[in-house]
Amino acid sequence: MREEDEGFIQVLITIDEKEKAETLAEELVEERLAACVQIAGTIESIYRWKGSVQRSDEYLCMVKTEKRSYETLEKKVKEIHPYENPEIIAFSIDEGSEEYLSWLKGELR
Repeated sequence: MREEDEGFIQVLITIDEKEKAETLAEELVEERLAACVQIAGTIESIYRWKGSVQRSDEYLCMVKTEKRSYETLEKKVKEIHPYENPEIIAFSIDEGSEEYLSWLKGELR
């Protein structure tokens, strides 16, 4: 495994309906692409899309996974996400409790 593929990340994904967020979360956890997905909502998003300012209520999915799973996770999200261009952004997890990170690793592929 390449060094840059090691470690854990948190991936943020927004989606328009709670039921869709739950479905997305369940599929990612079932397929072991995520150890945990937290769903927060509703949040208000204000953004520019196709030339005009938009405003939407959304749910925020916070996905805990490994860096090496990112590409597969992104592909899966794009397959089932209703948006033309979904928000999928990842941040490295630099620190965490040893017990939590050990649990996280054990729940992933």
